[in-house]
Amino acid sequence: MRSIEDNAFLLLIITVSLAFAWILWPFYGAILWGTIIAILFVPVQRRILSSTQLGRNLAAVLTILIIVVILILPMALVAASLTREAVGFYTSIESGEIDLALLFRQVFALLPQWVTDLLNRFGLVSLEALQGQITTGLIYGSQYIANQAIVIGQSTFQFMANIAVMLYLLFFLLRDEGLLYRRISYAIPLRLEQKQEFLKKFTVVIRATVKGDLLVALLQGALGGLIFWLLGIGAPLLWAVVMAVFSLLPAIGSGLVWVPVAIYLLATGAIGKGVILIAFGGLVIGLVDNFLRPILVGKDTKMPDYVVLISTLGGIATFGLNGFVIGPVIAAMFIAAWDIFSASRQRIEGNDGIR
Repeated sequence: MRSIEDNAFLLLIITVSLAFAWILWPFYGAILWGTIIAILFVPVQRRILSSTQLGRNLAAVLTILIIVVILILPMALVAASLTREAVGFYTSIESGEIDLALLFRQVFALLPQWVTDLLNRFGLVSLEALQGQITTGLIYGSQYIANQAIVIGQSTFQFMANIAVMLYLLFFLLRDEGLLYRRISYAIPLRLEQKQEFLKKFTVVIRATVKGDLLVALLQGALGGLIFWLLGIGAPLLWAVVMAVFSLLPAIGSGLVWVPVAIYLLATGAIGKGVILIAFGGLVIGLVDNFLRPILVGKDTKMPDYVVLISTLGGIATFGLNGFVIGPVIAAMFIAAWDIFSASRQRIEGNDGIR
């Protein structure tokens, strides 16, 4: 009878937990980023508490003000500027000010003869087909931009509501971080060493993914945008954001943006600008990825690049932009769970062998 009661209570816990998660799902992004920011800024909260006479409430409020000043306001300004540049860029394409067909024609003219013959063999140098594809792309692109403008206008209230929920939740996560950690630890039905390993791994992956990957991506995007601006390339902020997004993906990186632009500059006769962009991209932007990413990410997560890449792509495909955090976290939890299970099996087999 006791077993039936325990199973019934476990089923009740699972049911109400799923129902609660279903209710919170519309705000899962706000909850996710509130939790992530809390994990990142808990050290700041603790330092404020230890170095001032403020109570936990005021320390949490001060920490949130710091977060708003250094994170939320700059991101809002960048988002507003990015929207203007994106709209202007697509408007230039639609109006014909930026001629993509001419761009490709100039690039193809620069290619060696053997490369042109190889592309021609596969039917990839047909300018007529290219022109049709560009026209189709412009139609879909303009429709997408128009739809996105409508969505942004309609979702302004929801966006502000998500920010408010995130900040409200963040206050309690910062103020009660010690109590919440203990309650979560007590509630997890695992052995003490397993709980400690899981919680440690979760915190480490969050900090490494956001602090490491995001910092590297922002730095590469900023450097790319800076060199684009100095070289007079249009919409530098737009390209900076695109490079930052690509930089989140290991083995892909921002080169997918600046390399074609450098080729275009060479093809259009801007040899000096093209050489400068190639040198800056290879020696400066590339070095940021090669040196900073292993320091900030590799030592913490200890996950192979191919696991990070696949989990990041899968996370983004499933959860959107939030997936660049969710994907690696799930992968890290998967690896941690199997490591713990393997270690437990080794201990059991070792004990059996001793007997």
